[in-house]
Amino acid sequence: MIMKKIIFLFLLLNSTAFFAQDHFSGISTSKRIGVLNGTINPAELANLTSKVEVHVFALSTTVANNKIGFSDLTGDTNLEELIFVGSEPANLRLDVEILGPSAAFRYKNWGFAVSSKAYGKLNLVDIDVNIGDAISNGGLNSLLNSTTLNGNYNQRLNGTTYGELGFSAGRNLWETENYKLNGGATIKLLFPGSYANFGADQMNGTITTVAGSSYLSNTNATLNIAYSGNLGNSFSDFDSYSDSVFGGLNGIGVDFGANFSIKDSDPDKGYKFNSGLSVRNIGSMTFKDDNNSSTNYALVIQGNESLDLGQFDGVDSLQEVEQILIDSGFLTSTSSNSDFKVKLPTVLNAYADVRLIPTLYVSLFWQQKLNDDNLNDQVTTQNTFTVTPRFSLKNFEVFSPWTQNEISGFNGGIGFRAGGFFVGSGSVITTLINDSKHADFYFGFRFGIGKS
Repeated sequence: MIMKKIIFLFLLLNSTAFFAQDHFSGISTSKRIGVLNGTINPAELANLTSKVEVHVFALSTTVANNKIGFSDLTGDTNLEELIFVGSEPANLRLDVEILGPSAAFRYKNWGFAVSSKAYGKLNLVDIDVNIGDAISNGGLNSLLNSTTLNGNYNQRLNGTTYGELGFSAGRNLWETENYKLNGGATIKLLFPGSYANFGADQMNGTITTVAGSSYLSNTNATLNIAYSGNLGNSFSDFDSYSDSVFGGLNGIGVDFGANFSIKDSDPDKGYKFNSGLSVRNIGSMTFKDDNNSSTNYALVIQGNESLDLGQFDGVDSLQEVEQILIDSGFLTSTSSNSDFKVKLPTVLNAYADVRLIPTLYVSLFWQQKLNDDNLNDQVTTQNTFTVTPRFSLKNFEVFSPWTQNEISGFNGGIGFRAGGFFVGSGSVITTLINDSKHADFYFGFRFGIGKS
């Protein structure tokens, strides 16, 4: 099931850089309000710090897992064994977000923005450790020669790339001397690039290990095998993601948001309190390509028959996985489509930023996914809750985000902003002082023209 090379990719990224949890953690709620804030909540565009904001570039990358800690990277333990230890399903998330050239401006009570984004996602969702161990390690972690599978959920290997062009507007709806209320919306034109999904739902069966080889028998499961573009040919090759980010226009998404703030009597000091609520990524995109395929199968292995799981060790293509299973004679197609829709990762975001003293702020940020990661034909995301204390001057900020992440647990990091340049990590502190299962890094540059 393509497992080995995915794990190698995860380990390579984890050992060469630090990567981010909720994207742009800490800087996205900065009091210097620009395009980045507008991507979290379009209502913030009515609060732009500058008359014109030019966003040049920003990159945020997330890696999270629930098995491998930072100390494991420096030890002698076989890391492929560690990812499939215990009884809890294995989860990995690699999530890259690029905010490309973008611009925003204020006009009277309105704020407008045009933004460009690119996404790359690689996810392992609730993989049964017994199956992963049998394929990658020949069942080395199994204490018994026979293991019973009783999966009552959908295990997924999922990869996605797509681009986005957003058109946003925010407007002041109500304002007094002390208070301000804004609303906003974004329409996103979606450019699906490449997609791959392997889902194994309600898998029940037996894995038997003999002389280092593992076999699957007495099995029933519902499979979904879907792919489009480069990811059908190579699921774990980085070039398959970077070469296929923007496809043709074939989808629409929308964001909605509201923003409430308590103003300071001195406009130069900004606000005393700023808060927002938004629903993001409502919509879907249709993948179309010459090699497109989305097929649902019934996997049935009965009697004395068995499937040699060693056939999948090192396999790097969903097309090859599908062909091996078809050749085994254990698959029956139940439905098939050449083009298919994939839902965006819809989330609810809520945040509040409070000024304690003139230069010290504390913000709370909550992200709650509204989709079920176990369902096929959708892009996954993560639930997070972040607390960020921040020392803030006009042209300089230092902040330290502390996040509870549903996959990797508790993480803490640090970042700073100097003028329009910012750089940070949501987990570098816990990575260095604790056995963190999360690592991250982000940076970017933007500049403003004129005082709002």
